[in-house]
Amino acid sequence: MTVIRLPGPQGALAEHGTAVVSDALDLAGLPGQVWGQRRLSGTGPVVGPAYTVAFEPAGDRPAPAADYVDEVPPGAVVVLAAGAPSCTVWGDILTEVAVARGVAGTVIDGMCRDLDGIRDLDYPLWAHSAFMRSGKNRVRMTAVQQPVVLGRGEEALTVRPGDTICADGSGVTVVPAGRLDEIVASVRDIGAMEALVLDDVRAGMPLREARAKHGYNRAARAAREDRR
Repeated sequence: MTVIRLPGPQGALAEHGTAVVSDALDLAGLPGQVWGQRRLSGTGPVVGPAYTVAFEPAGDRPAPAADYVDEVPPGAVVVLAAGAPSCTVWGDILTEVAVARGVAGTVIDGMCRDLDGIRDLDYPLWAHSAFMRSGKNRVRMTAVQQPVVLGRGEEALTVRPGDTICADGSGVTVVPAGRLDEIVASVRDIGAMEALVLDDVRAGMPLREARAKHGYNRAARAAREDRR
């Protein structure tokens, strides 16, 4: 895995990646795994504070393209609750502006378009898929920097402005802002434990024995009732 050297807590999340962050969230009894996200562009891990934007179906009323990207601070991760499954809310123009502003990446509970152009810029992007149909007059922006819900049903997850997004090739995780230090400490502990397991396995120890020796299975999913 390519490691992006970030300072402080962000650096720990980037170093260990979403799999370890997910385990730390499980240990804390927290939701935080965003269902269905695929990296469509960019490489390496991305970590940064969430900048949230919500959309809803436009119905019969006109709905212009959403203008918010000029306010996204450098280093933030744009998180879009797309509001409709059949059109897009991100494309190459938004990407050009995001790159120029130093935005860290974009996560879409929905789809993007202009994927070839986005990949040409190597911009980090996670979404369900790509589709060319415009969101203009199909969805309307309803909120910026307010809590948004990604996913549906059992997998629905609330993301708040300033929550820490950690995303890589395995998907997207969300660490609540008020629990960041706790999760980072757990991530470091789990990462160190997994390194010890790997050292022993590489030295010839059976995997079952190495896992038992270092408490691998204690980094397990919390009880379901504690997740929400």
